[in-house]
Amino acid sequence: MNGLILFAHGSRDAAWAAPFEAVAARLRRQRPQWCVSLAYLELMQPDLAAAAASLVQAGCTRVDIVPMFLGTGGHVRRDLPALAQQLRDRHRSVDWMLHAPIGEHPDVIEAMALAALDGTP
Repeated sequence: MNGLILFAHGSRDAAWAAPFEAVAARLRRQRPQWCVSLAYLELMQPDLAAAAASLVQAGCTRVDIVPMFLGTGGHVRRDLPALAQQLRDRHRSVDWMLHAPIGEHPDVIEAMALAALDGTP
């Protein structure tokens, strides 16, 4: 079974997570056979370890981790690879695939450009 973790920064404001929850809900509708979870680096729950543990418990043998960041900053460059390695060490039977930040995907860049131009003269 495949799992997918959308990994975001987190915020003290719970409303901040609404776009990420919308993406997760859309993915669950589009890929009902996948286990989709949100995880946060800080300030919100679940953290990456807890989200990963729930996917392992659900029987996932491959989990893709997609950083919901616009670019590769310190958290994506340093923190996330270390956290992913901890998951590999803790859950050796699972194939953990760490992806580039979502904001660096060409389709996302195009969508942001279109959204920025929407409604402008």
